[in-house]
Amino acid sequence: MRSGSPPAYSVPPCTVSLLVRASPHIWENAGRVVLLSLLSSYEATREALRLVIAKSRRVRLGLCAIVAAMALTAGCSQDVRVRDSADVNKVPVPVHTTTVEHWGTFFGDTKVLDQAMSPVTMTLPGTVAEVGSSNSTEYALLTDGRLYAWGLGTEGELGDGGHSNSFSTPVQVEFPRGVKIWSIPTDAMPFDTGLAIDTSGRVWGWGDNYGDELCLGNRRSYAKPVQLPLTHVTSAAGANNHALYDAGGVVYACGWNADGDLGTGSWRNTDKPAPVVGLDGSKVVALVASFANSGALMSNGQYFDWGYDGAGQLGDGSLGKQSDVPVLVHLPAKVRQVAQGGSLWDNGQTLVLLSDGSLWAWGDSHACQVAVARQSVPSPVRLDGPDATYVGLATGSATSYAVTSTGAVYAWGVSHVGQVGNGLGSTVCTPVKVTSGGTLISSTANNVVVSIPGAKTTPAP
Repeated sequence: MRSGSPPAYSVPPCTVSLLVRASPHIWENAGRVVLLSLLSSYEATREALRLVIAKSRRVRLGLCAIVAAMALTAGCSQDVRVRDSADVNKVPVPVHTTTVEHWGTFFGDTKVLDQAMSPVTMTLPGTVAEVGSSNSTEYALLTDGRLYAWGLGTEGELGDGGHSNSFSTPVQVEFPRGVKIWSIPTDAMPFDTGLAIDTSGRVWGWGDNYGDELCLGNRRSYAKPVQLPLTHVTSAAGANNHALYDAGGVVYACGWNADGDLGTGSWRNTDKPAPVVGLDGSKVVALVASFANSGALMSNGQYFDWGYDGAGQLGDGSLGKQSDVPVLVHLPAKVRQVAQGGSLWDNGQTLVLLSDGSLWAWGDSHACQVAVARQSVPSPVRLDGPDATYVGLATGSATSYAVTSTGAVYAWGVSHVGQVGNGLGSTVCTPVKVTSGGTLISSTANNVVVSIPGAKTTPAP
């Protein structure tokens, strides 16, 4: 989750040459139009446009780009040189790529697919700003506002308009033209469902939507993103069939309410946005979610959670006392970062990074994901691990992860389908180093994705 509010985007003052590079086919019949706009009168330009439109249907598709170029030339330098399509085709365009690594396995509708016992590299066509995950799919947001996805797609969770899986090739999520994405949930997304916040503060959803978590009043699945009925959104999270949205200073919840995880003060499901009780949304800096739990990190460093408590998931010292309203977790210092995990009843845990640099956790620890002792941990305990400065946290069904300031990624917990990433299928009770060069991390259920920021630029063929 990016900090701050969605930024306002502006168009650079001189973009004629960029328009030419982006749409060289337009100039087959219409290149003279922009030249006339630079060198001739308005009347001459209008007449040229009329003639070109009459002769070329293809130009109509690019007419908006031409008109935009004419308008923008007013602020451009006199020595702007417009290249024709032949010139452009001779100039190699550098291709900038970065990579992420992922391991574990995707699952959906009880099927387990694309298992990887150790890190697998995925290449993205740009610089990665954030990574996110659901049980079935992983996502990478690029700094230019494009969003890519890979994994299962049978419920439309790839967001590309289809229902096919894509395990080895990232596909671009297809938002309406002009939409740039500002942030995606990193912890985490609902079952077989994707979420994203754009630069205007609108929130979009796609995929399964089986529990009404998209707040649309229906349980339809969507193969492409649709706008949800919330504005001024700064944070979102979801898991299983519920979701949370911080919109206009109010935290709302939608979907199934299995164990009070909507936080609305009741146990009723809702297909429309319902406010979470007792939280000032204007002070929320991050929302998190897991199978039957939810949480909110506040700007003053306090952390609240709610929902299921069968193994101490609320961190308030109790066992088996579910809560349908937020509960304050008492910790020895302010919370800087939080990750919430769990994929079924009985499992589920929370990791927090405190302002003093220490790691704490609570909840279920049957696979050592919270502590070495294989038991429930209803109150926060400090985690012993490698002596390092930690900058990132994630936790899945019963596996936990931490990223250090040097990029080392450590994992511990259950690994029967490769969740730890060390190539073995046995539970790990002591953190092991899995990969290097990591920065951003996200995990849901049995899969994890890490951004590896070392970028490379290569000439286009």
